[in-house]
Amino acid sequence: MTAPNSASRWDAADYIKNAAFVPALGAPVLALLDPQRGEHILDLGCGDGILTEKIVEVGATVGGVDASEDMIAAALVRGLDARVEDGEKLTFGPAFDAVFSNAALHWMLDGAAVAGGVYRALKPGGRFVGEMGGQGNVAILRAGIRAELTQRGYAVPAQDPQWYPAPDEFTAIYEAAGFIDVEAQLIPRPTPLPDGVAAWLRVFRAGFMDASQVPDADQAEIARAVEAALAPKLQQPDGSWIADYVRLRFSMRKPA
Repeated sequence: MTAPNSASRWDAADYIKNAAFVPALGAPVLALLDPQRGEHILDLGCGDGILTEKIVEVGATVGGVDASEDMIAAALVRGLDARVEDGEKLTFGPAFDAVFSNAALHWMLDGAAVAGGVYRALKPGGRFVGEMGGQGNVAILRAGIRAELTQRGYAVPAQDPQWYPAPDEFTAIYEAAGFIDVEAQLIPRPTPLPDGVAAWLRVFRAGFMDASQVPDADQAEIARAVEAALAPKLQQPDGSWIADYVRLRFSMRKPA
């Protein structure tokens, strides 16, 4: 994993198995993007390329970038044009009609650097559309793993290594980068976890446990303990589980 965020660690096979809900819930964002045949589009934080494929299917030319070598390898298996690149250090000139991003920007902690790179990558009049974790995202889950690790004496990082902005904070950063018509809204979205909290933690917080110096051999047991502690809040009467997701959905454009 070569992600600049050291608390971000991904296993493509585990992601496909336990996090299929992430691209599945991306349909409204794709509709907001409204890709057109012949457009050149950049998928920022493309992951394993499931949503990238859907953009390609309409006839657009799509390039995908992601900081995870494992995820890009999975995208390449799909036959996509994808490469490893740091979203905070994008190297593109004004080549794209649109930039799209789903469930990725919250792993890129320097929001201003991302905004500047996206702005440079867009043609005049181009649009940036996407969705990310917003203010309050997975607050219960984050508090649960932090409490469990603290109780066990681990060196838990003082700050969570994700950026979950409020709409006004997000808008200010992108307007400062030069974007206009910035629209950003929070969408509370309790999200089913088909395999429970422990599986979610294995996919999305293995890097956080790494940063807390938890040995790999102990992470599964800790994840089960967090799941048990959070059952009163996140397990439903029928035995299923939800995550307390809050999304920030946005659109904007570069001046023509």
